[in-house]
Amino acid sequence: MAPRTRKEVDTSTYGGRFAARLRMLREKAGLSVEDFAESVEVKPITVYTWELGTRAPNIADLPEIAEALKLSGIRLLFPNK
Repeated sequence: MAPRTRKEVDTSTYGGRFAARLRMLREKAGLSVEDFAESVEVKPITVYTWELGTRAPNIADLPEIAEALKLSGIRLLFPNK
């Protein structure tokens, strides 16, 4: 069986840029999807949907996400453009 390739995120949309940034920040923090999901108390499939841009996290989850990624505030989660 061939390895699965990850679907590319459409970074022409804000949601896509957010998804790509979230993945980049998670990887930069050295967290696997499973570890990140556990730290923010969601299922790994939820993290995958966030990183694919098919769903966005609830606004109430943003402080916990920022903390798990060791960010100083939730504003750092959002893309600049």
